[in-house]
Amino acid sequence: MWQPKNPPTANPAPSPEPQRSFTPPAEPVIAPRPASAPLNPQEQATLGKSLVIKGEVSGSESLYIDGRVEGSINLPGNRVTVGRNGVVAANIAAREIVVLGKVRGNMTASDRVDIRGEGSLTGDVVAQRISIEDGAYFKGGIDIRKPGQKANGESRESATTTPGGETAAGAAAARV
Repeated sequence: MWQPKNPPTANPAPSPEPQRSFTPPAEPVIAPRPASAPLNPQEQATLGKSLVIKGEVSGSESLYIDGRVEGSINLPGNRVTVGRNGVVAANIAAREIVVLGKVRGNMTASDRVDIRGEGSLTGDVVAQRISIEDGAYFKGGIDIRKPGQKANGESRESATTTPGGETAAGAAAARV
């Protein structure tokens, strides 16, 4: 039979402080983002006030421009924001374009273009939606396109010509 090495005493000495167990806080586990994983929609690159870029800007993340860009900006599927201090002399192609500063060039947005009250745009716009706030400056043309619509107004369906001279898409519409 088991017996303790130190027999219990009649009056155990009280300890001055109660014994507390300490467990260090667990460090958060941060898994690295795989290279193939999409970026967080809130991530965006920023061009500061003193930066000047001449040439082509392209990539796969959103961009905030507070400096100067001359050339072209191509960020399909992302947002391009021209900040209050931004001055852009470039054609811009993106999913969404927001203008708070000055832009001289054409814009092609797969979704929408917003020209805010203090913004200025001189150029043509091609988008599904556009908004121009009071106080904004805009000089140019607007082409509202539905998803899948080509530049000449046809849909992306095959536009082959039938013997009657009409397109296949038009012939299908005429038969309905």
